[in-house]
Amino acid sequence: EISSLSENDILVLRLDLTDRSSHEAATSSVLKHFGKIDVLVNNGGRSQRSLFVDTNLDVYNAIIELNYLGTISLTKYVLNHMIQRKRGKIVTVSSVMGIMGAPLATGYCASKHALQGFFNSLRTELTDYPEISVIQICPGPVQSQIIQNVFTENLAKSIENSGDQSHKMPTDRCARLTLVSVANDVKEAWISDHPYLAVCYLWQYAPTWAWWLMNRMGKRRIQNFKSGI
Repeated sequence: EISSLSENDILVLRLDLTDRSSHEAATSSVLKHFGKIDVLVNNGGRSQRSLFVDTNLDVYNAIIELNYLGTISLTKYVLNHMIQRKRGKIVTVSSVMGIMGAPLATGYCASKHALQGFFNSLRTELTDYPEISVIQICPGPVQSQIIQNVFTENLAKSIENSGDQSHKMPTDRCARLTLVSVANDVKEAWISDHPYLAVCYLWQYAPTWAWWLMNRMGKRRIQNFKSGI
């Protein structure tokens, strides 16, 4: 399919979520070019693969700075514009880890839980603006480079084995389901294959069973991690 977009319809800006002092200027640049912002998709972040007892606290600080504070900083400047227009969509890619807990990802889970709490609360502050949608996308495992770029026990160390990704949801399917969710103003969308999706429902509606199951699954996952699998 041939795109009808022109050069003027596309603007690419470099952005560092941890450089919060740059977010206002970046927002202004977009507004200067397009005149408006209809949709903000918060999709920046890094995951984690390390045990809490082995992990330097600097890693937790870096995760919160990037995944949480960076996201809400950018949201703040874009939301000011949307409030002036009284319309817009704020879409945040959270994770199923914002709903459940899992081993080797304590900091990542915490940052996604923080985003869930923040945007669920923000939605209640925007009741005077019914045309501003707050949408949270919670993907399960998706084929991407997120594993290659995870935080580990310390900030200087990268992961040695990213593992097989063939069992994960294809990226294009996740993107399509995200667009469907955004188009229909779904407040929270869980985008995942089973068994991860089933565990989400278990965690939501039968947490005692979910805790039991995650303890069993977590033990095996930690053993595999220590074995380098």
